Amino acid sequence: MTRHELARLLDHSVLKPEATLDDIRSGFDAARVLGVGFYCVQPYWVRVAAEALAGSDTRVVSVVGFPHGCDRADVKARAAATAVEDGAREIDTVMNFGALRSGEIDGIIEDIAAVVRAVPGIPVKVILETAALDDAQKRLACRTALDAGAAFVKTSTGFHPAGGATVHDVRLMRAAVGAGIGVKASGGIRTLDDARAMLDAGANRIGTSASAAILAALEF
Repeated sequence: MTRHELARLLDHSVLKPEATLDDIRSGFDAARVLGVGFYCVQPYWVRVAAEALAGSDTRVVSVVGFPHGCDRADVKARAAATAVEDGAREIDTVMNFGALRSGEIDGIIEDIAAVVRAVPGIPVKVILETAALDDAQKRLACRTALDAGAAFVKTSTGFHPAGGATVHDVRLMRAAVGAGIGVKASGGIRTLDDARAMLDAGANRIGTSASAAILAALEF
């Protein structure tokens, strides 16, 4: 894989709540220079990121219900629609994994489907927070995302204390969803070896705040 090919698979992320406008500007400057495919920010910063990256090949991504997933479905749906109005071209919504662990599957499907319906034509990625789930729950989460019409399943927010993406989880998720939708590995991916391991396990998108270091390790 070439440097350019890998860059197009990266979701460069600036998601810490303490991030300032200068941090967001540094992020979109890096995204533009590195040629990454996507730049993921909190909803508050979508408009400024979209304006800065207009005309570039980098698409802005907004998170919704981040990082806990506990907002009501209608709140998530409205937040997603607002982000798209502001210029987001993909949405990463956090599954209510506490409700999933409680067996409220119909509610989870509707939670995701409400976001999908709110942004027609916009890919919706569902963050499972795999560190909070056992393997059976991870498979169930993947099936609910499929049933709700998601375009991707995603491992992690990167903010759960138990950890982020693992090769095991990416491999499990790819097996659960098949080839029909995407798998995004995110959370703790900081090196080229990390990224390659996730891609080899079945991911086709990488969420990271370490895009520059990953790409610097790969020759053109």
